[in-house]
Amino acid sequence: MNLKLSSNIMRTYEYCLDKQQGVVLFFALIALVIMSLAAVALIRSVDTNTIIAGNLGFRQSATVSADSGVETALTWITANQANLNNDRTIDGYYATSTGNAKALADASTKMATGTEINAGTDSSGNTISYVVQRMCRNSGPSDSTHCLFGPPGEDPNSNGDCPVGTCLNAAPSDSLMYRVTVKVIGPKNTVSYTQAFVY
Repeated sequence: MNLKLSSNIMRTYEYCLDKQQGVVLFFALIALVIMSLAAVALIRSVDTNTIIAGNLGFRQSATVSADSGVETALTWITANQANLNNDRTIDGYYATSTGNAKALADASTKMATGTEINAGTDSSGNTISYVVQRMCRNSGPSDSTHCLFGPPGEDPNSNGDCPVGTCLNAAPSDSLMYRVTVKVIGPKNTVSYTQAFVY
């Protein structure tokens, strides 16, 4: 009796095996495809985030490098005080502020100099050029009718504070204002423009 029952079970098991059509295999393959697509999407997402972070790093590096251009321009202004009444385009200098600063910076060939800067390119691979504009409406000698001057002078002992009422009534300083526009082209064509007003 035990043998009969056992043979019936075996026949039923064999019959079930013959009847399977591979439905579980089909669902397993669908799950495998979905998981593969999710893995590819995750890899692409991580890759995109890495590219974005790298581009932000290049832009920040370019912006930081612009400081070298401002320092070079300030040194040039200080060294050429006697010759600043007329344009000196070969030096990236314009005696008026009427030109489009971005267009002038794009056309400028005046390269920054300084520590670790070779032919206008710093150690990070950023190429730094600049243009200086005197904040005057016309070229020629400067005066307060058509030029901007720095804020009133301060008493060196006052730590930057003026006695009540004296700062508002003080005459402008003798320091002309200059706008320095720096263009930095970094690796992967990162472009950064920075402006500074110096006096």
